[in-house]
Amino acid sequence: MLDILHGIVQDVNAAEDLPQALRIIVERVAQATDADVCSIYLAREGEDYLDLMATKGLNPEAVGQVRLAYDEGLVGLVAEREEPVNLEDADSHPRFRYFPATGEERFHSFMGVPIIHYRQLLGVLVVQRQARHRFDDSEAAFLVTMGAQLAGVLAHARASGGIEAMRTPSGAVPNRPLSGVPGASGVGIGRGVVVSTPNELSDIPDRAPVDTEAELNAFEQARMAVRADVTELAERLVDTLPASEHILFDVYLRILDGNTLSEGVCSRIRAGNWAAGAVRDAIDEQVRLFEAMEDGYLAERASDIRDLGRRLLNRLDKDRDDPVAYAEETVLVGTEVNASQLAEVPEGCLVGVVSGSGSANSHVAILARALGAAAVMGVPDLRVGALDGRELIADGYRGRVYIEPRPEVRAEYERLRREEAELTEELKALQDLPAETTDGESIGLYVNTGLVSDVSSSLSVGCDGVGLHRTEFPFMVRDRFPGEEAQASLYREVLAAFAPKPVTLRTLDVGGDKMLPYFAIKDENPFLGWRGIRMTLDHPEIFLTQMRAMLRASEGYDNLAIMFPMVSRLEEVEQAQRLLERAFTELRADGLTIVWPRVGAMVEVPAAVYQAESLAYRLDFLSIGSNDLAQYLLAVDRNNSRVAALYDDLHPAVLRAVNEVAESGQRTGTPIKVCGSMAADPGTALLLFAMGMEGLSMSSSGLLRVKWAIRSFTYAETRDLLERALSMEYPEEIRALVASALEARGLGSLIRAGK
Repeated sequence: MLDILHGIVQDVNAAEDLPQALRIIVERVAQATDADVCSIYLAREGEDYLDLMATKGLNPEAVGQVRLAYDEGLVGLVAEREEPVNLEDADSHPRFRYFPATGEERFHSFMGVPIIHYRQLLGVLVVQRQARHRFDDSEAAFLVTMGAQLAGVLAHARASGGIEAMRTPSGAVPNRPLSGVPGASGVGIGRGVVVSTPNELSDIPDRAPVDTEAELNAFEQARMAVRADVTELAERLVDTLPASEHILFDVYLRILDGNTLSEGVCSRIRAGNWAAGAVRDAIDEQVRLFEAMEDGYLAERASDIRDLGRRLLNRLDKDRDDPVAYAEETVLVGTEVNASQLAEVPEGCLVGVVSGSGSANSHVAILARALGAAAVMGVPDLRVGALDGRELIADGYRGRVYIEPRPEVRAEYERLRREEAELTEELKALQDLPAETTDGESIGLYVNTGLVSDVSSSLSVGCDGVGLHRTEFPFMVRDRFPGEEAQASLYREVLAAFAPKPVTLRTLDVGGDKMLPYFAIKDENPFLGWRGIRMTLDHPEIFLTQMRAMLRASEGYDNLAIMFPMVSRLEEVEQAQRLLERAFTELRADGLTIVWPRVGAMVEVPAAVYQAESLAYRLDFLSIGSNDLAQYLLAVDRNNSRVAALYDDLHPAVLRAVNEVAESGQRTGTPIKVCGSMAADPGTALLLFAMGMEGLSMSSSGLLRVKWAIRSFTYAETRDLLERALSMEYPEEIRALVASALEARGLGSLIRAGK
């Protein structure tokens, strides 16, 4: 059954359109279960109805004509219960309903399974037989598994408008957006530029070749280079691998030397695709051929074909030195966009980010906010290859992506974008005013930085300094660790630009979703692994170099603060302080006139929350990293789109933990800041202000919005909001509370698009 299931899924994925995919499903499932009928009913979005959309065995004219509610018939019973129903005598069941148009009166046994994608019912898969015979356990298990496998296909079809197109007589696909997770608020309108991972065939976009002969030559060079690599590998492992496994290299060489692959690639290049896209399609064709073979051994060779395709794409990528053609208004698209890819977009060109993975608080979303770009994260089944060069709208408020939008849709988003720009311009009147309530209580508003472009935008909004400077970016975009001189130069630029305002430099924080290409960190669970202070303490040569660079950069300025990330033990702070003292002593001995900096740590893990008071006695300040703290408190990987809906920094547990740290700061007289998405949200910022935080640190694009919110309330009003919020049990209650407070003051534009 597993081989049959695998074959059906592969054929469905290769189908030209949704109607063909549904035909494949009903025909192959009926055959696999020896059923007389197999039908698919699809749920109407937002309505409790199902439509018959494909069948084998019932009257084909009933497709698109039979519609039933969830409380009608056995199919409706499956949808209502969201669980399988297996009956040997269906027509005697009290929920049985006969639909004359289907011609199903001859069929007695019935089994239906729900098709569910992330808790959402998408449809029902039904099989029927004339004989009164219950489907056995193996058949039932097969159908349940098939339903689970089809969920992703139907979810993508719903998101892209394929299902609605089937319901439309003309077959026209409506301009329906793809849905993801809001990552960075804003509206980005521009051309899609796909960034691909060479190892992923599906990520490769279609592109017209600039020079057909050059593409043909590039493929031939890649083919010969891969052939040489495979030959060398085969010779090296001839005495290591058994003959049965070593034969794999012969398979590779036969494919590389044969005409089928080469002619398939070359013909596609001549037809108007670049070499990478041609390799992708030719490899996909070969994979489908092998997977369709009855011989199990040959069918398994499909994975070898994919591996060969990845090798060819890797070689093409290495040999290609032409730069990516970024549009003036670029919407960066990828199955998994990383920070270095964002950093490579020319300054001023990035307007949006669309990623198949990640969530609102993944590192890329945070960086997009810092760059002022709208971001939509975690778009399920994102087919990036079809988006290169197409006009896209990234709606970072609702998490939607429009492809080649209709004129009226584009006009509406242009209006929202224009109103956003007008609001931003109006808020500039606040840049020289303090973040002070109407009754005179104030708070510091700081910026998060990490890129050169951050400096000018941060200074223009009238910040009180830098609450978090992410030092890892220069490490991530290089091919080696930057030296002390290079680091000192970068840090000095930031310290000088903001002087005399304070600048907090966070020591190297890599691991988790921030990796260095030249320093592999292999962790089965990277977010609970070797990252942040743990890694740098294990490599004092890296840590000391960075701290020496920070101290050297501070000479002549008194505005340096140093902060340690991912602290979970007091010993880590004590060890880091000893290394800092060593660097300080060495530089003073070398004749540098430097002063001891303020030293702090980030509260990002539950252990630090419950040791906040002990940490406060040892340090000058604490900074709550709300993104990671929420991740660890809620046990939700903030990069995993499957659980993104469970991540909520207004969860009562998160809010209470942050308040507990604030109270520790008050007891010890230690300043506490918050940096992260909580600080940048105007409504949540009111709650943090009421907790007595010394400062909030955020991307420059959100600072004036937070200032506007604070200047619209009294301190007593924020305290009342906080007390009510801390007594609530559900995030939705807290969110509704702060939203209502903002709306009541005429600040609704802070929480939605437009003015």
